[in-house]
Amino acid sequence: MSVEPVPTPSAPRPAGPYSPAVRAGDWIVLAGQVGLDPATGALAPGGAEAETSQVLANIEGILGDCGTSWTDVARVAIFLTDLGNFSAVNALYQAAVGDHRPARTTVGAAALPGGAAVEIECLVYAPART
Repeated sequence: MSVEPVPTPSAPRPAGPYSPAVRAGDWIVLAGQVGLDPATGALAPGGAEAETSQVLANIEGILGDCGTSWTDVARVAIFLTDLGNFSAVNALYQAAVGDHRPARTTVGAAALPGGAAVEIECLVYAPART
């Protein structure tokens, strides 16, 4: 099985040597996203809630670029620098995923790239279309 980058024009420009999304067989792996505005490359101002809204919008755009949606997401990992933001982040996440319930892990992190307060990554089941 090969692992190939997926074109993601909706994603913020990667800050390092990685792809925002890769396909590995029937799976698409989304790299962790922080709340960068794709147009400016700057972190969304306003703290964890504003960043979470931007992260979720970025993920939705990347999912669309991959021909998928939240209903295809099998697993999510959320990293927070302050677990005191869990309730606010969880409410925004719930609004984004609706009735879909992927498996999820939430982890407290000492620090995240670029001083972000939240980072979210996803594993998406998306059988290759022939």
